[in-house]
Amino acid sequence: MELFEQDHTVNLLPYDGTVNYYGTIMPPEQAAAYYQKLLHGISWQNDEAYIFGKHFITKRKVAWYGDRNYLYTYSNATKQALVWTEELLQLKKLAEQLTSGSFNSCLLNLYHDGSEGMAWHSDDEKSLGRNTTIASLSFGAERKFCFRHKRTGDTVCRVLEAGSLLVMKDETQTNWLHRLPPTTKIKTPRINLTFRSIVETN
Repeated sequence: MELFEQDHTVNLLPYDGTVNYYGTIMPPEQAAAYYQKLLHGISWQNDEAYIFGKHFITKRKVAWYGDRNYLYTYSNATKQALVWTEELLQLKKLAEQLTSGSFNSCLLNLYHDGSEGMAWHSDDEKSLGRNTTIASLSFGAERKFCFRHKRTGDTVCRVLEAGSLLVMKDETQTNWLHRLPPTTKIKTPRINLTFRSIVETN
């Protein structure tokens, strides 16, 4: 796999966390091929959330994969990990090589167009441990991705390109929220893979 050399040493956050944007890490045609394989080869399901006792089903679709049948709970809904596909294992290996990290699971999101987004939140569930590292790969439509400091309200945004890698680590989840803001300008789908590590307990 051909890798594009990018300067990812710059921290997008001004303080209290680390976010490195690697830019595109593969040629456009390779990113487009992965997009098609993920779009048609992943077991997508509409996401669910239980908020204040009410059950919500989102237009956005998700999938959860892992080394084992890990359980992952967020928004008061629990998912059980599926067995890796060949493409996901390839992309996991690539993310691990570039970040020198190790991941045992992946949460995927499918946004059909710009009207679908993600509200402000942190990936700070207990099952992920403290100061976790998350490697985020993007395919399909380019979308703006934003961070907001929990105390100061300072905001940082970056457009994520197709075939790009963004890594959140250190105290980012403790001190910052992130979101994918909706937009009327985007009419095509985006697929996002977030490689992460579930903390295994005996």
